[in-house]
Amino acid sequence: MPIQKQYIMTYRKLLLTTSAVLSMGVAMAQPARMQVIHNCADNAADTVDIWVNGPTTTKLENVAFRTATAYLNLNAGTYNIGIAPKTSTVVTDTFYNLNASLAANGKYVAVAGGIESTTGYNPAPSLRISVYATARETASNGANTDLLILHGSTDAPTVDVRSGTSTLVNDIAFGSFSNYVELPTADYKVRITTSTGATTVQTYSAPLQTLGLGGNSIVVLASGFLNPANNSNGPAFGLYVALPTGGALVPLPTTSAEVFARVQAIHNCADKAGDSVDVYLNGTKIADNFAFRTATDFFDVPAKTPINVGIALKNSSSVADTFYNLNATLDSGGRYILTANGIESPTGYTPNPAFRLSVFGPARETGANSANTDLLVIHGSTDAPTVDVRSGGNVLVNDIAFGNYSGGYLSLPTSNYTIDITDATGATTVKSYSAPLQTLALQGQAITVLASGFLTPANNSNGAAFGLYVALPTGGALVPLPTATTSINNVAVKGLAFSIAPNPANNTISINGIDVNSNVNITVTDISGRVVKSVNNAGAQINISDLNSGVYFLRAENGVEQGVQRFVKL
Repeated sequence: MPIQKQYIMTYRKLLLTTSAVLSMGVAMAQPARMQVIHNCADNAADTVDIWVNGPTTTKLENVAFRTATAYLNLNAGTYNIGIAPKTSTVVTDTFYNLNASLAANGKYVAVAGGIESTTGYNPAPSLRISVYATARETASNGANTDLLILHGSTDAPTVDVRSGTSTLVNDIAFGSFSNYVELPTADYKVRITTSTGATTVQTYSAPLQTLGLGGNSIVVLASGFLNPANNSNGPAFGLYVALPTGGALVPLPTTSAEVFARVQAIHNCADKAGDSVDVYLNGTKIADNFAFRTATDFFDVPAKTPINVGIALKNSSSVADTFYNLNATLDSGGRYILTANGIESPTGYTPNPAFRLSVFGPARETGANSANTDLLVIHGSTDAPTVDVRSGGNVLVNDIAFGNYSGGYLSLPTSNYTIDITDATGATTVKSYSAPLQTLALQGQAITVLASGFLTPANNSNGAAFGLYVALPTGGALVPLPTATTSINNVAVKGLAFSIAPNPANNTISINGIDVNSNVNITVTDISGRVVKSVNNAGAQINISDLNSGVYFLRAENGVEQGVQRFVKL
């Protein structure tokens, strides 16, 4: 049956149960407006009654799984939204209730999800009603379609929603809404990927233009089970659309996967003229004022088709301002690292090798062995000679010259190392650095280590001094490695040994292994080195609910010793 006909028939049936409510609401002054969507895939709740009990009482009878009401008119006030068996006769028959305050002229979307049954489902997050309090019945721009996205699949992990090279929604977990995504009305392919973007779960067609959804605001729901066999053979996973007029949810069809490569870009050009640059992909600016010694995370780039990567100075107005362009065709599913090196200025730098993008593939987003840390090394210092990279008498990288990557990844047991940069013969040590892989909790990670800056800044416009820096696969400011005799940027190689749990964490973390009540001070920095939290005599638990999602470093010090651990805030 065609999607439109199926929707119309189901909507007419549902409308009969709500028409009295709607007609009663027409005369209301400044009503609240609320759409109710049934997205609970538990077979025991395939059809339910929904009671909206407050200043007025509304009973929605026999609301089927994957159906929505139209927007209902409700008097402003506090309501109890309850779910009852389909045979309910009074509001006290409800087995789940949520209190919600509805404001005059407010617009709301309420979605039932989760599991009511005590057995037969794995995992089984409890039944809930998720409410979005600033809903839209129409798009904010008549040329667009506005999408509100809800993750409603109980056994699906935290995911991203992507289309083309854009991430529409980042790291959305079960029961959570996105903010509205405003898209020009067209036909799209939408990918559900793992939270890193590295793996596509499924690709769907989102024919917004074909379905005539220009100017509309819709709710897109992840619905059903990725593994029905573990969930009482319930409905399979899919993306479904709730229209503001209600009715049966409209399924989005699966479609052939788009082909993409994954790319991380690293800015390692120490030329002051390019301290920040703009990056263009096929004529579209994808990075604005991208700063020296920062990295992107891995992002999607079209594969099996020619692409152009252009570099312009900061605050550029169009792709015509680019001073460097790289043309390439990437493999489908390939992973690459692009590092900006060299000199753009015509004077002021000795030597001055031309600006370039150095490309490495195949890159890694995670380590090949969970007990190791994988290191990719690139020589990005324009005035440093060909060098070796050594540790404890072992040659890790032999004769690496400016602009070159090591031949591949070095897989090292995750520990704390001293790394020596020597001349090509190994006779002279240029610099020695600490590589605290264990202290920074980098086990199972794949990182890029860059030689960066100038050995002789005086010959290079007093630019940034030489150092070794680490790019994490999650991107952000490069992490400086301390010289072997000092502690730099809050990274200590020796000192207090402790651990953080849970890691990753949502709201609180516990510090294990030291007595944090004995004059221990805690400092938390973000990946750029900015202090975001400082606590004296912190206690066993640290509240991190006020931090944004990302990678952080926690330093503990007692006046004599200090230690650092890396953690992730979800």
